[in-house]
Amino acid sequence: MSAAPELVEEGAEDFVRVCRVDELPAVGVAAADINGTVVAIVHAKDGSIHAVDDTCSHANVSLSEGELDGCTLECWLHGSRFDIRTGEPSGPPATTPVNVYPVKVEGDEVFVGTTPTNS
Repeated sequence: MSAAPELVEEGAEDFVRVCRVDELPAVGVAAADINGTVVAIVHAKDGSIHAVDDTCSHANVSLSEGELDGCTLECWLHGSRFDIRTGEPSGPPATTPVNVYPVKVEGDEVFVGTTPTNS
């Protein structure tokens, strides 16, 4: 999935249109390139949508290829688990959080902020 060039400014934050909600898995993860940063777009079971860096802070592999369990995204390589709301790892082997990006949904369009909320 590649972000469209449309930028929406909201205060000091820029948001990029990433996709439509129906282009995401019903429950799962997809990767999107947002201005050169690959982000995992997570569609949770409760319908919420989250965005985190797609690269595991422990093993430098794609988190969007991992498993989603509730609000936890598990890296497929060594099992590091990250909270999709905060980016915090739940335990080893990862000890460093991944960046979390703000998400807003307008109608059926998904927008992701370009500045992490937890850095």
